[in-house]
Amino acid sequence: MSTQSHRHHGHTIDDDRLDRVLSLELARVTERAAVAAARLRGRGDEKAADQAAVNAMRAELNNLSIDGTVVIGEGERDEAPMLYIGEKVGNGKGPKVDIALDPLEGTTICAKNLPNSIAVIALAHEGALLYAPDVYMDKIAIGPGYPMGLIDLDAPPAENIQALANAKMVPISEVTACILDRPRHARLIEEVRATGCAIRLIGDGDVAGVIHTTEPADTGIDIYLGSGGAPEGVLAAAALRCTGGQMQGRLILDSREKVERAAKMGITDPRRKYTHEDMARGDVLFAATGVTDGNMLQGVKFGRNRIVTHTIVMRSSSKTVRWIRAAHTDPEKFDPE
Repeated sequence: MSTQSHRHHGHTIDDDRLDRVLSLELARVTERAAVAAARLRGRGDEKAADQAAVNAMRAELNNLSIDGTVVIGEGERDEAPMLYIGEKVGNGKGPKVDIALDPLEGTTICAKNLPNSIAVIALAHEGALLYAPDVYMDKIAIGPGYPMGLIDLDAPPAENIQALANAKMVPISEVTACILDRPRHARLIEEVRATGCAIRLIGDGDVAGVIHTTEPADTGIDIYLGSGGAPEGVLAAAALRCTGGQMQGRLILDSREKVERAAKMGITDPRRKYTHEDMARGDVLFAATGVTDGNMLQGVKFGRNRIVTHTIVMRSSSKTVRWIRAAHTDPEKFDPE
């Protein structure tokens, strides 16, 4: 059956499922952004790398058969000329979808050619993703296979780590927490260290940090703690919806201006504790491509006659996780228009 024949008035007939063809199409979107950014790896120019990724991602998104709206993007319209919040993307023929994206997560990481920089996107039905203002969010996340409610954002870190160690049936010394290396986390780091738990400090890139909890055998990370960007929280929640795992987040609205900005985006309860299911509902598609080498994804490799990319594509309704290592033998396709 062709993708067109079962579409109906801009929606699929089985309206709670997104067309699975789209999940592989999304891989192209992150691949193209990752290749564009990777050309500028290690050059020390964050803005140029980010702009290259934005241009490439937007060009590829507009090839998709979707009627898409960017809900988590490069910023408000007045700050970002492209992929801004509210921008329409896609060719307009297809399901109405909301899109969360970060064409280059870890701009500093990419500029310094450090690990775990990725190009990332999530897509869900209209109204299914939390419209998060660009503020900080307190977060806690663990991977799949644990009873729901095992962790709680409002419990002390020691309690959450102990609960996780008990559920894993290991001593606390065999648990590793991932925390963003920021001065604001000094007390949290102290509290976590006091438990005997190991810490992996990361310089940037907390979408990758949260996703790392889903594959602890590969990444060595069991739990994510601390505050990071709220838009990144929504992207990470989309990934957890596809792989299993648990996440809770609360927006840090510590000024009247932030509370007002959140209210404009429809947030009525500034103290609400969101689960990953509140942040990304319904059928969710997610894709990420490595820009620099990382714990889960390898970075883009440039050969003489080919470019190799490493991508993860996930879908919540089927819980399918695909790893795509692609060799692109027509590098010109990736050259800027």
